[in-house]
Amino acid sequence: MAAAGGDGGAGAAEEAGAAPADTPGRAEVFGTVVDTFLEKLVAAGSYQKFVSCYRSFYKLQPQLTKSIYDQFISQLQTSIKEEIQEVKNEGNLEGLFSSLDKIVEEAKDREEPAWRPSGVPEQDVRAALVPYLLKQRSQLRRALRDREQHNEQLAEAVLQGRDSIAELQQLIQARLQAWQAISKEHQELLMTFQEPQ
Repeated sequence: MAAAGGDGGAGAAEEAGAAPADTPGRAEVFGTVVDTFLEKLVAAGSYQKFVSCYRSFYKLQPQLTKSIYDQFISQLQTSIKEEIQEVKNEGNLEGLFSSLDKIVEEAKDREEPAWRPSGVPEQDVRAALVPYLLKQRSQLRRALRDREQHNEQLAEAVLQGRDSIAELQQLIQARLQAWQAISKEHQELLMTFQEPQ
C-alpha cells in the first residue's frame, strides 16, 4: 500500500510538472466549492432534523412530510444555484476567473521572483511610494521650470510693450507740442494779417 502511494505521488508530481493544463481552473474550483456547499447544506438539513422540527405533522402524515421535505430541498438547491449563477453573471466571474488563470500562467514563466511584503508595513509603503513620489516631484519641478520660463518670456514681452508705449507717448507728446507750436504760429500769423484792417 505504501509502495502504491509512493508511486501515485511520484506519478502525480510528474503529471503536474508535465501537464499543468490538467489542473482545474478557478471557475471549475468555484463550481466544485458550490456543489460541496450544497451537499453539506442538504446533509445539515437532513430529513431526520426536518422531522424533528415538525414531529406532530410527521405523526399525522409521514408521506406528505417526506414530499414537502423533498420539495423544500429541491427548491432550496435550485434557488441557491440560481442566485450563485446570477452573481456569476453580474460580476462576470467566468471571465475574471479565466483572466486570473492567464495571469497565473504568465507569472509562472517569469524568472525574477514576485514581490512579497517584507512584513514591515512602513517599509513596504515607503518602497512603493517613494519612487512614485520622486517621479511626481521631478515632473512638478519640470512643470514649474517650464512655467517660470514662460512667465519670464511674458514679463519680457510686457516690459517691451511698456517701453513701446512710453516711446509712443513721447512721440505723441512731441507731435502734440509741435502741432501746438504750429497752431500758435498760425494764429499769430492770422493776427498779423488782421491788424492792418
